[in-house]
Amino acid sequence: MNYKNVAKILSLIGVTVSAIFFLDIFVAVIYKEEYIKFLLFDAMFFAGNLAVWVWLKSHEINLKIKESILVVNLLWILLGIGGAIPLFLYTDISFAASFFEAVSGFTTTGATVYTDVESLPHLILFHRSLIHWLGGLGVIVLGVGLLSVINPTGSLSLFKAEATGVTLEKMTPKIKDTALRLWMVYLILTLTDMFLLKLFGMDWFDALNHAFSTISTGGFSTKNSSLGYFSNDGIIWSTTIFMMLSGINFLAHLKLYYKDSSGYKTEEVKWYVAIFVVLSLILSLVHVDISGDTFYDAFKHSSFTIASVMTTTGFATIDYGSWSHLAIAVIFVGLLMGGNAGSTAGGIKIIRYVIIFKTLASELKRVLHPSMIISVFIDGVKQKERILSSTFGFFTLFMMTVAVVTVYIYARGYDAMSAISGAFAVVGNVGPGFSLVGPADNFSFFSDFDKIFLSIAMIVGRLECYTVFVLLSSSFWKKF
Repeated sequence: MNYKNVAKILSLIGVTVSAIFFLDIFVAVIYKEEYIKFLLFDAMFFAGNLAVWVWLKSHEINLKIKESILVVNLLWILLGIGGAIPLFLYTDISFAASFFEAVSGFTTTGATVYTDVESLPHLILFHRSLIHWLGGLGVIVLGVGLLSVINPTGSLSLFKAEATGVTLEKMTPKIKDTALRLWMVYLILTLTDMFLLKLFGMDWFDALNHAFSTISTGGFSTKNSSLGYFSNDGIIWSTTIFMMLSGINFLAHLKLYYKDSSGYKTEEVKWYVAIFVVLSLILSLVHVDISGDTFYDAFKHSSFTIASVMTTTGFATIDYGSWSHLAIAVIFVGLLMGGNAGSTAGGIKIIRYVIIFKTLASELKRVLHPSMIISVFIDGVKQKERILSSTFGFFTLFMMTVAVVTVYIYARGYDAMSAISGAFAVVGNVGPGFSLVGPADNFSFFSDFDKIFLSIAMIVGRLECYTVFVLLSSSFWKKF
């Protein structure tokens, strides 16, 4: 393994992220807040990464999959540390809590340790939303675009190291161009959402922050009651729509840019929309029954809630954790779903459920007809055996990770619902769960060690298990 490759890539991304962090200072200047400590930190952050980059400037990168995997794992840890320092400097929380908050931001989990976000400086509120936005489409995709400038042949392996199990369909001859155009689509969606939120009554600061959190499917809000603070129906519906759009494969949006709508006609998107509609209608009927609200109000909040948990955004308009057991069960099903592969959403992903159920159906047919040759097709394309085994392997690893985190939280003395939903919330990058970690609560009650443990769980979920667990294999540290 060539560690100079690793150091050079990390420094390149570090320089970029630290440069973007300077935007925080503009926010502090606008709101006349103290920013000297942040300026000193970010200047050192920038200078340190730049020094490594200059030192290795003449080093020619030849990135291999082993180095890509190490880069991705180190990246999320280092970003967590870099993002945590401003939180530690400007708010009254421990460094472990700051690290948890920063990792939650970059992985777009949205779980928070702050009990009163409205008391935070604008600089910190913007910083939290900014790390959401950077983590949303993936710092790796940004890294692919930058890395291609110096290493045209190695960038694809870096992308695959983060997006295990997801097939990258190049829209342009060069992966660099695909990555940069994905960022263009990402920016257009963000700006459109921001202007709509402003139109419906948010001020510019809240509109920008919530647009960052919505398109990244992150969930950090500038208000203690999340989107429940804003009573305007336009804000709720536009956020619901943009959460759903952000949960769709971004390559579909990019195809639409080229006047090709085929990306929205895939089996995954059809199932994604169908599950959203069915769960929203069921939850609406349940909510009408227990609340006495009109069907419109119930459908508004139910659609928002299902969109929020399915896309792993984590926003809330009301405390759905206090609804009936049946309502919580419906929401929990949504929480298990996840968005589309290639989206900013976390979770298991709809396409994996499609593959799993089609494979199980084919196996049932094989029981009845042992000599029959049965294949699994997705969108008319026969799926390779490697894809099927990888999908089942991921599902197994994901559930094992959730089980370990559940046992850990339960063993720490917390109730079963907090343990189970909290595990799914952090590993699936959802944010809030139920009971003690519900939408009206936060993760501040966990110890510092707990927060570090849960931070690692968020990174495992963000990197979809394989990329992290392969480090535990002895063969990783030998030749492939």
